[in-house]
Amino acid sequence: MSSSEESVRLAASDVEVTVHPQNGCRIAGLTIGGTELLRQGERYGCFPMVPWAGRLAEGRFRNGDKVHQLPLNSPPHAIHGTGRDTGWRTARAEKDQAAFTYELADPWPYPGRVTQLVELAADSLTLTLGVEAYETSFPAQLGWHPWFLRDLGDGGADVQVDFSPGWQEERGEDHLPTGRRIEAQPGPWDDCFGLPEGVSVTLTWPQRLELTVTSRAEWLVIYDEQREAVCVEPQSGPPNGLNTDPRFVTPIDPLELSTTWRWRRL
Repeated sequence: MSSSEESVRLAASDVEVTVHPQNGCRIAGLTIGGTELLRQGERYGCFPMVPWAGRLAEGRFRNGDKVHQLPLNSPPHAIHGTGRDTGWRTARAEKDQAAFTYELADPWPYPGRVTQLVELAADSLTLTLGVEAYETSFPAQLGWHPWFLRDLGDGGADVQVDFSPGWQEERGEDHLPTGRRIEAQPGPWDDCFGLPEGVSVTLTWPQRLELTVTSRAEWLVIYDEQREAVCVEPQSGPPNGLNTDPRFVTPIDPLELSTTWRWRRL
């Protein structure tokens, strides 16, 4: 493990993970045997989505009789939460695991704390997010937005994505779910899927690597409309879920979610 204000590096066998706590606590790199799996760049890697995931309709949500307006960082919507634009504090860093935290603040209207635990093993990476309320309860969501490289830069075949959703959320012209569930459609996708038994998605780079993303989360967004990468995003709720499927965080009932990426070499 090495650590600085800018990065925390974890290692297990020939696997290395780099975390940039000051850049939204994103996983900036995951190398297996020297091969990078994540798209590089300050907006890429894998960032946590908190305290909401995906698009929030017109940046507004209701909590009781109060309607809150958030900045429209992806007009006409707000997208992906505030955590990715926040500097996090490194609470603990060891050889193969680290913990990070930040305090919810403007533009989010409610005080609370967010934590992310990163645990690395020779064949897996586990990420755990939590959000807790201090005083006032509020709706919240958690998720991750990894940018997996479509190809590993060695001339090999593109990644193949395999999953079996229960349904696909019909996407409206505003890119939000309409509330209607349909059969899963072929990609390319910028779409949300329901997996009532939990997320399980296998990414295969033929003759190189197989990686499976799992989570008890029942919602998954796949985004593969860019050439460089494929995004496989476990979420605790669907896009716009603060309005359509709110899960309230209270001082005695925090929200916590984990995802594990497990790999094997082919």
